[in-house]
Amino acid sequence: MAAARGRPRSFDRDRALAQAMEVFWAKGYEGAQVSDLTAAMGINPPSFYAAFESKEALFREAVELYKKTAGAGTLRALEDGRTVREAIRTMLMTSVDIALSAPGKAGCLLVVSILQSATENDGLQEHMEDIRRSTVRAIRRRLERGLNDGDLAATTDVRGLATFFGTVIHGLSLQARDGTPRRDLQRAVEAAVSVLPP
Repeated sequence: MAAARGRPRSFDRDRALAQAMEVFWAKGYEGAQVSDLTAAMGINPPSFYAAFESKEALFREAVELYKKTAGAGTLRALEDGRTVREAIRTMLMTSVDIALSAPGKAGCLLVVSILQSATENDGLQEHMEDIRRSTVRAIRRRLERGLNDGDLAATTDVRGLATFFGTVIHGLSLQARDGTPRRDLQRAVEAAVSVLPP
């Protein structure tokens, strides 16, 4: 005899996750209350916990969804650029576009969602720091590729440049959240890219 099947969920889990991502993006991890999340997702607390277990587990899933969807463009631009200058410039401009299109112009979810947190969220803080460090590592790999392709001089400080551009991409997000106009963010991008050879 076949095992009894559980009662099907009365909501679309993928859609609910996307809505939760928007809430976390707009309000940050600690600013987003479970009541905000359930309201946006259109579910009640028992369904919330049955489907996602906890706010932290939901946030981790939302971050993964962000990396695959709204946030995917920056690293894709980094990989697709023909030259290292083109790759870095497009990556930074894509970051500006993402930050300015965020709910409430909240910046990049990976940068602003949990900059400081209560002690009980230290594990989540470390998780987000690891993700941000992985972006710097990806930039460094692209710069090393540029070095091998002859786009950069052999004496280029690739490690320092990777840290610099990682700082720029994170700073652009914070500036966007603070209301800096697009034209000024674009000027900042051009200023940053000017350290690379034409």
